[in-house]
Amino acid sequence: MKILLTGGGTGGHFYPIIAIATAIRAVAREEKVIAPQIYYMAETRYDSRVLFDNEIIFVPVSAGKIRNYFSILNFFDLFKTAWGAIRATIDMFSIYPDVVFGKGGYVSFPALFAARILRIPVIIHESDSTPGKVNKWASKFAQKIAVSYKEAADDFPPGKVAFTGNPIRSELITPLKNGAHEFLKLDPDIPTLLIIGGSQGSQIINDTILDILPSLIEKYQVIHQTGKNNFTDVSGRASIILQKNPMKERYHPYDYLNVLAMRMVAGIAELAISRAGSTVFEIACWGIPSILIPIEKSNGDHQRKNAFSYAREGGAVVLEEPNLTPHVLLGEITRLMDSKQIRERMSLSAKSFAHIDSAVIIAKEIVSIALRHEN
Repeated sequence: MKILLTGGGTGGHFYPIIAIATAIRAVAREEKVIAPQIYYMAETRYDSRVLFDNEIIFVPVSAGKIRNYFSILNFFDLFKTAWGAIRATIDMFSIYPDVVFGKGGYVSFPALFAARILRIPVIIHESDSTPGKVNKWASKFAQKIAVSYKEAADDFPPGKVAFTGNPIRSELITPLKNGAHEFLKLDPDIPTLLIIGGSQGSQIINDTILDILPSLIEKYQVIHQTGKNNFTDVSGRASIILQKNPMKERYHPYDYLNVLAMRMVAGIAELAISRAGSTVFEIACWGIPSILIPIEKSNGDHQRKNAFSYAREGGAVVLEEPNLTPHVLLGEITRLMDSKQIRERMSLSAKSFAHIDSAVIIAKEIVSIALRHEN
């Protein structure tokens, strides 16, 4: 059995794909079928170590991006996309997988195009509340469509769609509380805030947090994932701001939180401030109340739509970038942290929104279709 996975080259696409790959192997063991060969077709490996650890074979392909604004790059990317589609068809013919799974994004187009040409069964997953161009196109021939947000189903052909939530890596699902304060060098008697702006960090969130940092550490401990590119700048500015502050040890900046550290933070954080990308689903499964600050000009405005969709479920409040001032953010943090009742209600709503079995549900369908195609 051969399975090919494809999706955009960001953490929001890559790590759910890894979650599905892990679930596929578990499902194959349960079904007592031969361990599948799993391939990942994309522009870059994104994380070579993770691919190696999960025994996933990388297949490179070029893909051009079609922008929603005028750019001369759109012209050149048409040729890049065409070549990628040809190359993907050749490579896929040599592999000839039993099923292709697409996570969306322009990077997935060549693989999905090749699957269409070669009549290989396709399953797609849409991460956002409003589908992207590639997934809307692929939905016409995909056998099954999984969605993270209920609203997305309205944009797809009826009868094919399943509301599965977003796949989360199994090792991240369960928070760790025992030993977390010691591991993170935190005081167990002081409430902890988690600030996370996605894998690349967020300049506007970082700047706003620094503006209110002296006020925050008067009452809270702060775990701040700045993003790797921003760490030196943010940590350096923070050290100047807090130079003479007797509570400066309550601020803990990180360029990146690995799986163990993230699980520890998830076990003790009482409130999260975050972008509205795929991190929303991790925060939801941990049951942490959150303040979401969506990217103002994300592609298709998907982050803002995602944020409000999740907020309607009750697990978060939304602050849009034009309204994001130090005073407003500090006021919202204070309002939520001063009410345990509100946070408990938000926590229950967050957990009911999360689908911790999403990867397994999708993996079972992938394996089922692959077995039928094999025969």
